Amino acid sequence: MITIDLDTLRSEVRALDYVRGSPAEDTMWREDDEDARANLAIEGMALTPEDDALFDMMRDERVPPALATQILLRLLGHPDADPALAITPAGASH
Repeated sequence: MITIDLDTLRSEVRALDYVRGSPAEDTMWREDDEDARANLAIEGMALTPEDDALFDMMRDERVPPALATQILLRLLGHPDADPALAITPAGASH
C-alpha cells in the first residue's frame, strides 16, 4: 500500500502554476467524482478512506481533471508521468 502525505502533496499542488477551476467547473467536477465513486462502489471497487481524502483534496484545490491525472501518475511513479511536474512520488524522500 502506498502512503501519501496529503499535507505535503497539498503544499506541492498549491505551488504548481495552474489555472484553478471556476466555481461552475468545480461543481461539475465534484458531481463527476461522485458518479465515478458510486460506479466504483457498484463494481465492488470502492475507494479507501485514504483514496477519498486524496481526491477530496484535489477537488478542494480545484485541480482540473487532466492535471489531477498527471499528479496521480507522478505520485505513482508511472512511466507516462511528466518528470518535470513538481510532485514528489509516493515513498520518495522529500
